[in-house]
Amino acid sequence: MAEKYGIEQCEYIHVHEDIVKQVNEQMPEEETLYDLAELFKIFGDSTRIKILYVLFESEMCVCDIAQLLNMTQSAISHQLRLLKQSKLVKNRREGKTVFYSLADGHVRTIINQGMEHVTE
Repeated sequence: MAEKYGIEQCEYIHVHEDIVKQVNEQMPEEETLYDLAELFKIFGDSTRIKILYVLFESEMCVCDIAQLLNMTQSAISHQLRLLKQSKLVKNRREGKTVFYSLADGHVRTIINQGMEHVTE
C-alpha cells in the first residue's frame, strides 16, 4: 500500500546508527514535546488567532476586542483566559478596566512567522 502512494518502505536492513544516535540525543524530553503540541493547539482556533492579531496591533480591553471582532464579551473573556493560561497574553489593570497585550516578543515572532508561511 505504501508503494501505491510513492512512499518508500523502510525494511530496517541498514540503520544509520550514527545519525539515529545524534538525533536521539537532540530530541527534547517527552513532556517538552507535549507542551509544544499544546501550545500549537492554542493557535489552532481562528478566534484566538484574531484576538492575538488584534493585540499584535494594540493593547485592548475585553469590550474593545468584543466590538472589533463582533463577538460577546463573554466569548472574548473565555478565549483570553485560555491565551493567558498559555502565557501568550498578559494583562494590566487600570482602575476597573483590564487591558490585554501580547505576553512577549515570542508571540509576535510566532504570528509573523505563521503569517509569512501562509502568504508565501
